[in-house]
Amino acid sequence: MRRFVISVAAVFVVAAACNNGSLTGRGNDGKCATVELASSPEKVELLTKLAAEFNGSDAAKRGGCASVHVSKKSSGAAATALVNGWRDTAADGAQPVIWSPSSSLWGGVVNQRRAAASASALVPANAQSFMQTPLVIAMPRPMAQALGWPATAIGYSDLLKLAQDPNGWASKGHPEWGPFRLGKTNLNFSTSALAATTAQYYAATGKVRDLTLEDLDKPDVQAFSKSVESTVVHYGDTTLTFLNNWFRNDARGTSLTYVSAVAVEEKSVIDYNRGNPDGITQEGEVPRRPKIPLVAIYPKEGTFFSDNPFFVLDAPWVNAAARSGAQRFADFVREPDNQRQVLRTGFRPGNPAVALGSPINADNGLDPAQPQTTLGAPSAPVLVKIIDQWAQLRKGARVLLVMDVSGSMGDDAGNGDTKLELAKQAAIDALAQFKGDDLVGLRIFTTNAANKDPRDYLDLVPIGPIGAQRESLERSIRGLVPREGTPLYTTAKASYEEVKASFDPSRINAVVLLTDGQNDDPRNNDLDALVAALRAGSEGLSSTPVRLFTIAYGKGASLGVLKRMAEATNAAAYDASDPQTIANVFTQVISNF
Repeated sequence: MRRFVISVAAVFVVAAACNNGSLTGRGNDGKCATVELASSPEKVELLTKLAAEFNGSDAAKRGGCASVHVSKKSSGAAATALVNGWRDTAADGAQPVIWSPSSSLWGGVVNQRRAAASASALVPANAQSFMQTPLVIAMPRPMAQALGWPATAIGYSDLLKLAQDPNGWASKGHPEWGPFRLGKTNLNFSTSALAATTAQYYAATGKVRDLTLEDLDKPDVQAFSKSVESTVVHYGDTTLTFLNNWFRNDARGTSLTYVSAVAVEEKSVIDYNRGNPDGITQEGEVPRRPKIPLVAIYPKEGTFFSDNPFFVLDAPWVNAAARSGAQRFADFVREPDNQRQVLRTGFRPGNPAVALGSPINADNGLDPAQPQTTLGAPSAPVLVKIIDQWAQLRKGARVLLVMDVSGSMGDDAGNGDTKLELAKQAAIDALAQFKGDDLVGLRIFTTNAANKDPRDYLDLVPIGPIGAQRESLERSIRGLVPREGTPLYTTAKASYEEVKASFDPSRINAVVLLTDGQNDDPRNNDLDALVAALRAGSEGLSSTPVRLFTIAYGKGASLGVLKRMAEATNAAAYDASDPQTIANVFTQVISNF
């Protein structure tokens, strides 16, 4: 069977210099060229270290001086930028010479979408693999054992059967765990989501290769995929949202009632069990191993490998000197000593000359002999249709947008715009990311928001189908003006409780709250009491889980406070301290639905 690998979502931007000092990308000192490398989050730390070693090596000076600089960008976001020609360098970063998504699948997606727009291909058909890691289903060890792990093979069909059982985990002797809950990322951003969803289609058809467009349109195949999506607690732009939330719940003893399973890469299971769920070690950080470790389930229907390719792009901004520097760095990271560093961090080496060993072992909940079945890469048209079809098959959303219209939102945000003007446009643009039957409403808050009504928040558009009220939402957002103070705690608590009181079990129920300030309401200034109330409504076996996603907008907002609020509901806080980033941040937030 042909072995196919899916690469880890990342973008590598490289520029190298030739001996005459010609530069592509960001220049160093007029003699060396900066090799821009944008990486997916899970390998940023490793590639930053390897880049520093390369920059000090003879390889960096051979054939023209080159210096590598590492940044990060998700595979899906990079793919979108490349489809559009990577024009907006302010939003997307420097134009890449090397692109390294998590999976080679993304290369086909980019070229297919560019072909549909009559644009030339940018991604070469072949590339070297830097390292590999298979897609697995991560589960807390006791839950996996309840399903027969490690002796019994487990797959998507088994999880779907459990998810559809009205008794949930009680059918496996554990009523205390509640229903089966799946965590999954958004296909527009995440390699794990693209791989897992493609694997779902394979599981539904019984195939392991040659998935076709006709397969995707079969009613029973669509029904299988939609049933899997219906078990999702919420989506996200990266798996780190789920892993970090899992880890916080583990500290409180509630990890078994947060989510039951998340599709992640094998390497993430190692990081989690080492006490480092985001895979990045901060200075002075002392990892704490979880009380309940995760184990990796290799789906019996088959899975993909993330192969982390180095695509040297066929783009107009890539010259011969840049191409030379890119290849030298690609060769450097595949050297045996560097591949052993790859293994130590939890990836499988891309260079077959380096043998597999620790930490890919049973001590970390892994099986180095797995996966036994690898799935064949579908054609580019099939991959594009999977992404497009998922937008309609995914679980529906019920979301209340809550926007701060306090006086400080009228402050200058640069480029002649106020903070509110930028936020309004970003919110309007974000509405396009909802599907027509998603339920969306709009609430504003500021002191005396309702004039004669004493409340400090006001519903401008009730929660309802966005398809029927998109124009009303846009019109209301455009009409917002800055007013008075910031009654943050009162508004957050009321919004959360109201969405919870009218909970829809068939949808992802959430509040998205944007604020540029800190609570200035003397009638309600008890943050601890607010966090306790939010947590009480979210922990354990709550049958009405509502998540509060927060956006810290501008330098006046307290990201720490908003993180406490969001994490109390097993959601996430987003940093838009630079107002110019608000459009990208809104896109990240809406990726949860």
